[in-house]
Amino acid sequence: MPTLISQPSRIEASGNKPKVIEEYVGRVNSETAGASVAHMRSPEGWQEPGQTPDFDEYTVILRGALRVEHKGGTLQVSAGQAVITQAGEWVRYSTPFPGGAEYIAVCVPAFSPDTVHRDR
Repeated sequence: MPTLISQPSRIEASGNKPKVIEEYVGRVNSETAGASVAHMRSPEGWQEPGQTPDFDEYTVILRGALRVEHKGGTLQVSAGQAVITQAGEWVRYSTPFPGGAEYIAVCVPAFSPDTVHRDR
C-alpha cells in the first residue's frame, strides 16, 4: 500500500551558515533506511566540512549552483544539472555563488550522521 508523506522533517545542517534541509524520505521522517530524499536550500557563502560517506548521493540542482570539491578537482553544478557522488569518495559541498542554491539530494542507502564521516 502506498505511504503518503504529508510533510518533511527539518534536519539540522553542518556548515558555516544556516542551511535548510527538509527530509521527505529517510531515517528521520519516514523511518526509511534504504534511501533518503531531501530538499535543500543553502545560502550564498555556505560551506560544509568535507566528507567520505558510506552512501551514493544523487543531487539535482533546481536553482543557483553548487560547488562540489573532490580529490580530482572541482565541479560547478548549475540549475538544470545533476551530479552523482559515490560511496567512499571524499567530497565537500558549498554554495559560494550569488543567491546560493536550491536542490534535491537522494542518498542510497539513506543519509545518516553515523555514515557521512565528516572531516574533523
